[in-house]
Amino acid sequence: MSFDKPTVDWLALSPELIMLGAGAVCLLGAVMSPGSWRRPFGATVCALGFLGAGVAAAFLFAESDEPRAIVADAARRDQLAALAKLILAGCGLLAVGTGYSRRMSDARVGEYYALIATAAAGMAFFVSANNLMTLFLGLEWFSIALYVLCAIDLDREESLEAGLKYLIVGGFGSAVLLFGSALVYGATGELGFERIAAATGEQGLTDDSLLVFGLALMLAGLGFKASAAPFHMWTPDVYQGAPTPVTAFMSAATKVAALVVTLRVLTTAFPELDELWTVAVAVIACFSLAVGNLAALVQRDVKRLLAYSSVSHAGFMLIAIAANNELGGRALLYYLIPYAAMSIGAFAVVAARERELGRPVALEDLAGFGWEQPLLGLSMFVFMIGFAGLPLTGGFFGKLYAFAAAYEAGWWWLMLAGVAATVISLYYYLGVIRAMYMRPSAELQFAAAGGSPPREWLLGATVLAAVVVTVGSFFAVEPVVDVARDAAASLPLD
Repeated sequence: MSFDKPTVDWLALSPELIMLGAGAVCLLGAVMSPGSWRRPFGATVCALGFLGAGVAAAFLFAESDEPRAIVADAARRDQLAALAKLILAGCGLLAVGTGYSRRMSDARVGEYYALIATAAAGMAFFVSANNLMTLFLGLEWFSIALYVLCAIDLDREESLEAGLKYLIVGGFGSAVLLFGSALVYGATGELGFERIAAATGEQGLTDDSLLVFGLALMLAGLGFKASAAPFHMWTPDVYQGAPTPVTAFMSAATKVAALVVTLRVLTTAFPELDELWTVAVAVIACFSLAVGNLAALVQRDVKRLLAYSSVSHAGFMLIAIAANNELGGRALLYYLIPYAAMSIGAFAVVAARERELGRPVALEDLAGFGWEQPLLGLSMFVFMIGFAGLPLTGGFFGKLYAFAAAYEAGWWWLMLAGVAATVISLYYYLGVIRAMYMRPSAELQFAAAGGSPPREWLLGATVLAAVVVTVGSFFAVEPVVDVARDAAASLPLD
């Protein structure tokens, strides 16, 4: 018997391999280096891994003009995957800066950086998936790493609770996705996304109940990972309880991976069912906009407020997917860039305030923060107006392109729902700004004697980098949109 081994395109897999290698080196450092060296060693290796992965992803983007399947059609090499990997590498790099000064036992700090790198590698593999099997393997790869990261702070009950909740609900979401994939395979007899589409058309399966139910379950499973309502129930509790640097990484990177894969799967595997899934995605988008914004109005804990904001932004990005056109694909990919920067940056500011106070941050705890920490306060101001979609931030063009895609597709009511949600969101985003700058002096509390906490230069640099991306994506909108256009061209969009 002869075995024909598939040809491996090492360049296409280089970003995830670099991140995976960085994680392995971090684990070795945790075992072999002295306790005081573990934090700087792990952070340096992890950061270098993300830098290397970002360079590899950029080179891959430049060298992937023609999309093609690799590793026996198990994965996809195209500019869409390359751009997603580049964004994920940037998210990981910012997460390293956010978490460096967090109080953590030297016994676990090496594992922390190893898990961050491993989770990012899994996401990079996930966005390249080209069949149902690699889709599920990539999902479980990064999900297991995130379960452990949420519970890594063993001294806090909230962290253990967050890890357990995410494990249970995330496992349920993964099972739903797996069951849906099994039904799709049972209906079509195919695993590859393009072959599923071909079998659906050739066999006339557009009305097949097994295929439709499988598609619905796959949508639900991906909705869990994207924190889209009504599959968002884990998000507020996990975001609140997990260590803030982990929350920052999850809020950005997981959404990038889940939404890019959702766009790829729906447009590549189910083009024959587009009249069905576009309506379903539009309804989920409306649910996310309503639940995320209305629930955020009554939140006092800043991390829970940002969690519901994340649910809301999942709705805005699903509008672009529901449009099912080239402008929608471009809008989603552009939107993800400033959103990832704003999300990590906002949680980094919360992490800085947590370390000052030694407790979770409520809105009341931000009183005077804008004057005490001018750089962080101004950065939080930028992130809030960016989340609200106001000019001078990339969030403005992100929402504008999503609304334009909906209008082009004839979904005018969906565009109006997004505009209404934006108006509602102004209340709580401006509420954060008011808490930082406009509290009356009677509400300010005296701080304990001993001077202000030491400045965290690495965290400050991380926040500043997030501000640069948030504002830069507004002023450099044309080149960013051109990159998003090239990436969206990898998909069969009209």
